Amino acid sequence: MQPILDIRGFSKSYDGKAMAVDGLRLAIQPGDIYGFIGKNGAGKTTTLRAAAGILRFDTGDMLVDGVSVKADPLQCKRKIAYIPDNPDLYEFLTGRQYLDFVADLFDISREERHQRIAHYAQALDLTDRLGDLISSYSHGMKQKLAMIGGFIHRPLLFLMDEPFVGLDPEAVVRVRQIIRDFCAQGSAVFFSTHVLEVAQKLCNKVAVIKEGRLIAAGPTDQVRGQGSLEEYFLEAMRDA
Repeated sequence: MQPILDIRGFSKSYDGKAMAVDGLRLAIQPGDIYGFIGKNGAGKTTTLRAAAGILRFDTGDMLVDGVSVKADPLQCKRKIAYIPDNPDLYEFLTGRQYLDFVADLFDISREERHQRIAHYAQALDLTDRLGDLISSYSHGMKQKLAMIGGFIHRPLLFLMDEPFVGLDPEAVVRVRQIIRDFCAQGSAVFFSTHVLEVAQKLCNKVAVIKEGRLIAAGPTDQVRGQGSLEEYFLEAMRDA
């Protein structure tokens, strides 16, 4: 089976000396909810930004559905939703204007966009605020809006950086279910998180990175062994 995201020896250095990520190899398959775990500065965000075609990298390649991010970033981006940990949205727009802008980028018809926006806005309790300027939104509301913007074009690959930070508990539950629904239809999710309990419950696979190097990857139950994912992670950070 062809991976949805195939990371082939990805390396990145910001200063030409220290490696932010060093020789990362990882394959995310259709249906995967893949958690990416590591301390701050381990290389998680660097990897996600490179996969999204935002960040240039030094060596290796990344393929989205068989297409190189290096060779054809535009084609790859049409299959991706990238949701950063701190969404930088157009604050002079209303929520609905922003979602219409995203829908225009992906050639979503008027009928489809209205249905999808209504569905996801209701699910994330944002319907009543779509007419308000984004500048009036809280961090959590901006996070919800960014997620709806990712959901409405139904991408093949979700790249999410700490997606649950700032969300209220009900929204976390709703987003988890939406993610599961997408993956049941053949999409894949690759996301970083510090919330190891969520990763253990949600992810069928996890990868652990330390100081830019992958130290473990595979089915969640296999990686964590007999203990919890939190116990494994703390031990791995001490010993790796």
